[in-house]
Amino acid sequence: MIERARKGISTWVKSRPRLYRHVFSLRHLRHLYRSVGGELELAESDLFLHELPQRKEFFRRAFQYLAFNQIEGDYAEFGCFGAMTFRVAWSASRIVDYRTHLWGFDSFDGLPATDNPKDQHPRWTANWLSTSAEDFDELCRSAGLARDDYTTVSGYYEDSLRLGAEGARPERISFAYVDCDLYSSTVDVLSFLETRLVPGSVVGFDDWFCYSPKGPSGERLAALEHFANSQWSLVPFVQYGWHGMSFLVEETASVPPPVGPW
Repeated sequence: MIERARKGISTWVKSRPRLYRHVFSLRHLRHLYRSVGGELELAESDLFLHELPQRKEFFRRAFQYLAFNQIEGDYAEFGCFGAMTFRVAWSASRIVDYRTHLWGFDSFDGLPATDNPKDQHPRWTANWLSTSAEDFDELCRSAGLARDDYTTVSGYYEDSLRLGAEGARPERISFAYVDCDLYSSTVDVLSFLETRLVPGSVVGFDDWFCYSPKGPSGERLAALEHFANSQWSLVPFVQYGWHGMSFLVEETASVPPPVGPW
């Protein structure tokens, strides 16, 4: 295989003008093959691992965007398993000096049981993705978050996000991160966000590219339905990893529908 690759590069160079043949000596060819060949090899560090580098870059860019445009508001995360993205969000907001209060909405008991056919997906089962409220607080504390930096709201969304639910809720949300997987849960989240988003808010969907055997599933299906009749239009922002997609929101009356493979 190595010899075949070397011959392939040699053939390519010979087909170039004399200038290329002069620049690409045999020594250069060997160096080129070694360097490119090394980049083509996959290592254990390239395994999925929640696409963490891309996710971190997305959060940094999102908060930098909010800070530059002086769009004020709170960060709200819906689905807080493992406190991973929550801690990344806190770190990214601080590194760009975007001071925001963080809200974590979760049952802290895993995914709810559901018989809604629109929730169908081979990976989403009841009680999966469970992190207790105590473990969540400990993970945040170990990452340097002070208890005053964030607020958690426990319960399934049909209860915790309903109008009139007890306790404080964010009134102005500049960054919403939706990671609740299920269609029915996302419906509740988007209804809650409708009157709390502001022009230019970031909405990230952790599971945008998820499908059931019948088509779009979960967060994507709920968003497609909700924003078809919303005061907000989605403007594509940053895709991260294979799974996540983010959008900015603008008032529907002020912009044409977005165009793209979203």
